[in-house]
Amino acid sequence: MKEISGVSEHPYRYDSVSRGLHWLMALMFAWIYCSAAAHYLLSDSVLDKTLWPYHKPVGLLLLGLFALRASWSLLNRQHRPPSMNVAASVGHGTLYGLMLLIPLIGLLRQYGSGRAFSAFGVPVMDGFEGEKIQWMIDLGSNFHSLLGWTMLVLIVGHIGAVVLHHRQGNSQVLRRMTGRTHKV
Repeated sequence: MKEISGVSEHPYRYDSVSRGLHWLMALMFAWIYCSAAAHYLLSDSVLDKTLWPYHKPVGLLLLGLFALRASWSLLNRQHRPPSMNVAASVGHGTLYGLMLLIPLIGLLRQYGSGRAFSAFGVPVMDGFEGEKIQWMIDLGSNFHSLLGWTMLVLIVGHIGAVVLHHRQGNSQVLRRMTGRTHKV
């Protein structure tokens, strides 16, 4: 099927922009989780020191891509394939909510700490002198990691659901996000 401006004319497949954002973000989430795992399991190792400095900048980039992806999804909602079922809708909605909430909580913690933050050499927020904003730090400390690991469980469930559908003979689910059409 033809695509015009990235919008799929095929009702059972996501458009190329949606697919591209999905897979780009999947790779970046793999980086985020590898950096977090190295930081927690191999603290002060070479791997930790290599990956961890990019955790926050990549998280900020993911937040930007999330905003782009959510906007694109809303603008093109009439051209998107229908949800498979209620569980899929709830799961995707929860993933989208966490993709927004987790980095926002991380940014709040960063701001509350009074420390400056730059991403890839670009200043994002200035630090400040004086008292830290404890409720922001506490919110981040209590929920950023917890929600992040919760999201990883949902991502594994998301992948598991695709594999299960595929094994049950419903290859349409995987094809929606790979762009492959049914063989005729």
